[in-house]
Amino acid sequence: MARIAGIELPPNKRVEVALTYIYGIGRTRSGKILETARVDQGIKVKDLSEDEVQRIRKVIQELGGIEGDLRKEIAMNIKRLEDIGSYRGIRHRVGLPTRGQRTHTNSRTRKGPRRHAVAGKKKPGKK
Repeated sequence: MARIAGIELPPNKRVEVALTYIYGIGRTRSGKILETARVDQGIKVKDLSEDEVQRIRKVIQELGGIEGDLRKEIAMNIKRLEDIGSYRGIRHRVGLPTRGQRTHTNSRTRKGPRRHAVAGKKKPGKK
């Protein structure tokens, strides 16, 4: 089983797909990594030799910008936006979409579940 950047890659998947389990690596970047490391994209992870795994690790190390470092950088960028009080920073702080989407009907993912009005005891009116 191959362990790259602290992530166990699934053994029965093709290397090109398995590398996408690492945060910061998508299909395109995965293909470029394998091309640079001179590893066949169609080979399964369980069939990789130790030499090929080492070459993939080396290329990923050189490229940088994965897992913890990338998460920290993104968090710092969001914190900077919040600190300077930009529009996007305020939207991040309030938990609303930051890229101009409508919020009247959609954006339930960012806003969370709907808050329904709860029927309660009516206040007595003045007489």
